[in-house]
Amino acid sequence: MTAQDRINAYWTGRAPAYDAYQQRAERLDDDRAAWAEIWKQALPPAPLDVLDIGTGSGHVAMSVAGLGHRVTGIDLSEGMLEQARRHAAEVTNAPDFRLGDAVAPDFPDAGFDAVVGRYVTWTLREPGTAVANWIRLLRPGGLVAMVDSTWFPDGLDEQTQPGVTAFYDEEVRSLLPLATAKSIDETALVLAAGGLKDIKVTPLTTIYDLDQRYGVSPGHEVQMQFLISGRA
Repeated sequence: MTAQDRINAYWTGRAPAYDAYQQRAERLDDDRAAWAEIWKQALPPAPLDVLDIGTGSGHVAMSVAGLGHRVTGIDLSEGMLEQARRHAAEVTNAPDFRLGDAVAPDFPDAGFDAVVGRYVTWTLREPGTAVANWIRLLRPGGLVAMVDSTWFPDGLDEQTQPGVTAFYDEEVRSLLPLATAKSIDETALVLAAGGLKDIKVTPLTTIYDLDQRYGVSPGHEVQMQFLISGRA
């Protein structure tokens, strides 16, 4: 089993519980409104062709499609894709969810106007290579917009995240340079080094406020999330 296989297995195992947490009834309407506004501000007006990399259970893809964009979502976790397709079956203008690698998406050059993602840069092997591949997929002036945070600044190990290291073992962690980033600037620098221009880092204060109001998932603390964007 490769390092990426172990990452995929971790997220497939977590998929039902992860998606259920994303769909919490007490927060769902507020979350949908907040994220719709974030992506509306981040992206040019619809309709665009958008690729959501590491789509997971489809949260970003569904939000962006709801704005009128044509969205393709890819992930290497079959379990996550199962959740995403279940949500897609309930809406019109649904994203097209496919098995695919966020680091090396298998699409023709210049086929998208934007590449987006949420909570994926920290778990990317070879993030610089990934960014270069995303740029290849973009039309001239295309946009990359990623949401992430510094989730594990004190280390990703059995002490900080019990149970995770059965999958995110020493080999896996050695391949993920952003997993233990101490500043979001590290992510911004990777995007710039990969070839993106006009990098912007925007704190997502609305999500921070919602996290303070409703709480966050076990093992995490309330912390600022950021939109990191750049153009090809």
